[in-house]
Amino acid sequence: MLSVPIYNENGQQVGTESIDPALLGGAPNASLLKQAVVMFHANMRQGTFGTLSRGMVEGSTRKIYKQKGTGRARMGSVRSVQRRGGGRAFRKDPRDFRKGMPRQMRRLARNHAVLSKLQSGAAVIVETPRFDAPKTKRFFAMLSKLDAARGCVFATNGIDSTLYKSGRNVPKTDIVNVADLNAFQVLMRRKLIFTKDAFAAFRSGLSASAKSKETA
Repeated sequence: MLSVPIYNENGQQVGTESIDPALLGGAPNASLLKQAVVMFHANMRQGTFGTLSRGMVEGSTRKIYKQKGTGRARMGSVRSVQRRGGGRAFRKDPRDFRKGMPRQMRRLARNHAVLSKLQSGAAVIVETPRFDAPKTKRFFAMLSKLDAARGCVFATNGIDSTLYKSGRNVPKTDIVNVADLNAFQVLMRRKLIFTKDAFAAFRSGLSASAKSKETA
């Protein structure tokens, strides 16, 4: 069993939670994690580029001057690729860089990413903070005491608008619903922080998934 420390808002450890690494896949699979990261990077590419070929540029096809006898380099029309404003020799077309990945593989990659954070001691639980109003200063102070001010993923149970507004301007900090957590977010930040409610929901979801596989 893996032990995950629980901290309060002041950075003091107040307990621990345990989780079975078998629920997270047993051991991180580096090739699967790489495949997930490559997929997310590819899906962020826009691909909305396009250039004109020689045949698509407007202009006369008349040869600018005769081929020989001028003492200058030979030159075709104003649309040739050698001239400024001419077409491109190898034009670019808009394209879709998206890559697909089965849902079960995406979930397994997320579990392996979380497992790697747990095994390296970069994942902690914090007692669910209660904010009456958005307070970025208070939220950043909490991250500093948890040694997460240099970058973290802060997973909550559901969407807490007040908590989200408190931390959305903190650099390198992603506040996400634990149900939407993915491998790329976990791996790209130094630390993973669960609220107590989010960790309970995450662990119960893993247990329910494992039971459904056993009965299938």
